[in-house]
Formats: sequence, C-alpha cells, structure tokens
Amino acid sequence: MTGARAAGIVRFPPERAAAIVRTFDLRALPADFYDDPFPYYHALRERDPVMAMPDGSFLLTRYDDCNAVYRDTRTFSSDKRDEFRPKFGDTPLYAHHTTSLVFNDPPLHTRVRRIIAGALTPRAIADMEPALVALVERLLDGLAARGTVDLIADFAAAIPVEVIGNLLDVPRDERGPLRGWSLAILSALEPAPSPAVLAAGNRAVDGFIAYLEDLVARRRRRPGDPETDVLTRLIAGEPEGGRLTEPELLHNVIFILNAGHETTTNLIGNGLHALCAWPDQRARLIADPGLAESAVEEILRFESSNQLGNRRAVRATELGGRALPAGSLITLAIGAANRDPAQFPEPDRFDVGRTPNRHLAFGAGRHQCVGMTLARLEGRVALERFLARFPGYRLDGAPVRGGRARFRGFASLPARV
Repeated sequence: MTGARAAGIVRFPPERAAAIVRTFDLRALPADFYDDPFPYYHALRERDPVMAMPDGSFLLTRYDDCNAVYRDTRTFSSDKRDEFRPKFGDTPLYAHHTTSLVFNDPPLHTRVRRIIAGALTPRAIADMEPALVALVERLLDGLAARGTVDLIADFAAAIPVEVIGNLLDVPRDERGPLRGWSLAILSALEPAPSPAVLAAGNRAVDGFIAYLEDLVARRRRRPGDPETDVLTRLIAGEPEGGRLTEPELLHNVIFILNAGHETTTNLIGNGLHALCAWPDQRARLIADPGLAESAVEEILRFESSNQLGNRRAVRATELGGRALPAGSLITLAIGAANRDPAQFPEPDRFDVGRTPNRHLAFGAGRHQCVGMTLARLEGRVALERFLARFPGYRLDGAPVRGGRARFRGFASLPARV
C-alpha cells in the first residue's frame, strides 16, 4: 500500500490492484481483508464495479449501483430461501434466516416491520433517552473505577444488550447468553462459513428458541405495556387481526435482539477506535459536542457496522453496464459504497462534521433499518458521555478485530481511561 494510513490514503499500487481484481473471490478472502478491506474495495470499484464472482454471483462496489438496488424492490428481492438452502440445508439457521424480517419481502416484511415501528416512534425513542443516559453513566463509573478496560466488553457491547433487553422486557438476570447467541448466529452469514461456525450457529438458534418459547409463554400470561414492550406488541399482532405465527414470532424476536446488539456495539466501538486514530477529529468533537450527531453519521459511513448486503434479481436486468440474468445473486459492498469518491469527497478522511453524508450504513428504501433512530441515539449518548468523562483516553494494547467480512467491529479494544 502507498502513502500513510493515518492520512486516510488506502490504495494498492496499480499492479497489485490489477492482480486483486483478476482473482478476487468473496468466498476465499485474503487474511488482511478482515483488518482493512478498503484498499480492496477501492481496487474493485475502480476496475470492475459490477464484478462477477467465481460462483456466478455479482459484487457491487459503487454507491449509485448499491443505492439503486436497495430502492428497486420490484427487480431485486430480499427473500433468501433460494440462496440459503444450499448454504444452510434444512437446519435451524435456515429456518431462522428465512423467517426474519430482514431476509423477507412483503407481506411478512410489512407485517413485522409495522409492529416494530409502532414501538419505535420518535416520541418513544426520545422517552428512552433519560434511562439510556443513566445506563451509560453507570457504565462509565465502572470504567473509571478500573482504569484499564476493554471498550467493547465493558462499554460498547453492554449498552445495546440493556437497551434491546429493555425494549423486549427480557428479565435482566436472563440476558447473559444473548450476545453469545447473537454472535454465533450472525457469524453464519459470512460468505463462506466453516462447518464449526455453522454448527455453533445452529446450536445458538436452538438455544435462543428454547429460551424464547418460555419467555413468550410467560408474556402471554402477563402481557406488558404494548406502548413500550415490543414483545407484547409482536404477540398481539396488528389491530386489523394479522398475527404472526409462532415461528414468525420467535425468529423475529431473535432478529431484533441480534440486529440491535451487533450494529450498535460496532458503531460505538468503531467510533472510539476512529477517534484514537484521528486525534484532530477527537479534539474537534470535544471542543464542539454539538457535532456528536454528525460524528455518529461519519462513523457509520467510515466504518460501516454492516459491510455487506444481499439481494436476488427476480428478472433479467442491467446494472452498471453489465447484464444480470434473472435469479442472479448480488452482494452489495456497503463499506465500499460508503467510501465511493463519486459520492463522498475525500472518502478515506474521517470528518466528524461531514455534510452532506448520505451513507448507506442502514440501507435505503423499503428495507432501511427500522431501528436506525434508536441506534443513532445510543451512539450519540455513548460518545457524548464517554468523551465528556474521558477526553484523554488511549488504547492500551493491540485491538482485536471481530474477524468477519460482513460485520465490521472489534472483539476487544483494550484501553486506559
């Protein structure tokens, strides 16, 4: 790589970029891709932005192409049954990932999304802020008492576990296994999961379902407040009488817990790491806390928590000058789209005041993340309060990446506060 990483220059020399494009395969990624995929994304976007993979699928790396696919739901489907059957077989993972909101088209997508959105109105989310502030302050007290901490385990991961647990009213003393189950299930979504990863994912789905069957039975006996308890809302269904089947209910509760945990943990962890790597931007944000909202958007763009999305072409079409046959499987490189210089000036520069910032970290169109406002609130409060308490924090040891291509974050981020 040429230039200085700290200056945001992430480009391979032309000869290596050409070689990468000739051999790139999502199912056989080079080891250094997991730490820093952006040089690869730049090479692909510049030389073959609608790239045919060896398995016949297509990889998109330009912003405009990814955005177009997200918004054209008549041509590009989110239904994953055809894609996931050969990957998972007849397993708990297949049942889960083909029943959850994110991997479905209407009518299931519409019914579940409407129920969840009803509990995540702007007023409901605003009402969550005082409790969220109190939670963050308690966590910061714990960090201050220890001094040497892991910013993931001790802070970033602890916030969404509590917030989503509260949203579903999961008893606090029952939340211990949730993050482990979530990580195992989401790891199976990697482009080429190993047999061990698939086995762990299937065990996690089984464990999650067994737990939720008991939790749902208890909630049916003693319903919560449907204005604030998403599980009670999901059980009750829509006012018009549309109710979820038991499998739909259980798998979409898993989806809510998984989505809320992973993306927000990565948002906060990636942000704290980026602010260490870009000390001028940390100083700017500390001097002007009013930049917290735009800083969250820049973290989402610069280090997108979710790096890869998928669609299937339901009819023959053309994208970026390339013909795509009906049935084509498509991977949207969200992380590449969010570093596209055609959309973002100086895309490899971290800028907490960047505007406009129309990133695709939450997708776009009908499937745009239903929990994005809540994630933004969690990210803003976490960063504001953390920097106010620990403006001089520093890394204290080697960060450990999560080791996944689809979800970009850290497994461990040792620091001194």
